[in-house]
Amino acid sequence: MKNQKQAMMYGLATVLLWSTVATAFKLALADLAPVQMLLVAGSASIVVMAVALVIMGRWQQVFQLSKTQYLQSIGMGLINPCLYYFLLFGAFDRLPAQEAQPLNYTWALVLAYLSVPFLGQKLRRIDIVAGLVCYAGVVVIATRGAVTSLNFSDPLGVALALGSTLVWASYWIIATRDTRDPVVGLFLNFLFGLPVIALVCGYTVGFEFSGLGSLSAAVYIGVFEMGIAFILWSQAMKKAENTAKVSNLIFIAPFLSLVFIYFILGEVILPSTYIGLVLIIAGLWLQQKKVQARTQGLDHG
Repeated sequence: MKNQKQAMMYGLATVLLWSTVATAFKLALADLAPVQMLLVAGSASIVVMAVALVIMGRWQQVFQLSKTQYLQSIGMGLINPCLYYFLLFGAFDRLPAQEAQPLNYTWALVLAYLSVPFLGQKLRRIDIVAGLVCYAGVVVIATRGAVTSLNFSDPLGVALALGSTLVWASYWIIATRDTRDPVVGLFLNFLFGLPVIALVCGYTVGFEFSGLGSLSAAVYIGVFEMGIAFILWSQAMKKAENTAKVSNLIFIAPFLSLVFIYFILGEVILPSTYIGLVLIIAGLWLQQKKVQARTQGLDHG
């Protein structure tokens, strides 16, 4: 049953959770290496998704897939959670949260560009304009306002953040051909990805986890960012009569996130962060308007 009011409530709850994760990332990384944080968060998310599947009555679907679909789960698990979160947590480990978080939001634009060669969509003039605006914001944030010098505060951190957007957008393009139930699919991706994460953790930094606060933050990330937020967003999309209105809620998250970053982490928010974030959101808004116009055109056609 479609219910726009419920869809908006699910969407707002998701956005609120997404707004807290940049802060949680930094708290977890205070005492944990990125791969340790990923191991703890990934384990917590698997438990949450398993419980959710039981509650939703979909647990049996985990065992009813074809051999090809289980192989698909292994392949997609190597992309998400493995590669995506290795890059994302690596970026947060090197950059202030106020820099890493807005850069990660450019994945939606990367998705639009990758959809041209892989999904056969057309590149419009507005896509190019949106890209220029968006990445102008990236440069402002990455250089901390020293745009003319192009002196990046942490080139590797910026590269990891932008690399994560490429991986995440690629994951969603592959997911367009995924016929599994979304929660079942994500559960299996994480389940098959976890042994790889554990191996990397064992061979690199080991399994000595220190800092109760950091461990708690990593569990929070697994439960809420990787688990509950995905389930809530899936419900929001399923209930929505107008998906564009629900999708637009994501523009609230990066600004709300800065509030948590300032008050909990104590980061002084630089003017360049505000300027860069406004440019990134403006670019994404332009691109989103084009997608909505195309969708409405199809609806009325």
